[in-house]
Amino acid sequence: MQFSNFVSIAIVAGIAFLLLAFVAFLVRRFASDAREPIAWPFYSKKPLTQPEQVLYWRLVKALPDHLVLAQVQVSRVLGVRRGFNFHDWNNRINRLSYDFVICKKDGSVVAAIELDDKTHEPAMRAERDAKKQRATEAAGVILVRWSVAKLPDETAMRSLA
Repeated sequence: MQFSNFVSIAIVAGIAFLLLAFVAFLVRRFASDAREPIAWPFYSKKPLTQPEQVLYWRLVKALPDHLVLAQVQVSRVLGVRRGFNFHDWNNRINRLSYDFVICKKDGSVVAAIELDDKTHEPAMRAERDAKKQRATEAAGVILVRWSVAKLPDETAMRSLA
C-alpha cells in the first residue's frame, strides 16, 4: 500500500511539473519584452525617391487648388461595396499603394498616379500593377501611369484637374 501511495504522489508531482513547465513556456512565448531586442532596429528614411520628389513638387505647382498626397494605401482610396465580403475583397488591395493621389479640396479623389520605372518590368510586379489597375477602374477612379524616363510638364499635369 505504501508503494501505491508513492506512485500516486510521483504521478501527481510529474503532472504538476509538466503543467508548470508548460505555463512557463507560454509566459516566455507571449511576453513581448522577452522576445524584443533592447533597441528596435529602425532608422528614418525618405519616403519618396528622387523622381517621386520631382514629380510631387511639379504636381503641387501645377495643381494649386488640389491636395497632392504621396504614397497612399489603395485601401484608403477604395472601399468595398455592400453585399460583398469586406475581408476577402479588401485583402486583394490592402498591401498596394499609389505613388500619388490627387484630391479636390473636399478630399474627393480626382485621380491616382503611378510613376513607373524598371522595377515595374518583372512579371510579378506587372501582375500587381494589373490588379491595382483593375481595382481602381472598378471604383471609377482614374489611374494615370507616367514613366520616370518621361515625366510630364506642368501643362500636361493640369489636364488632371
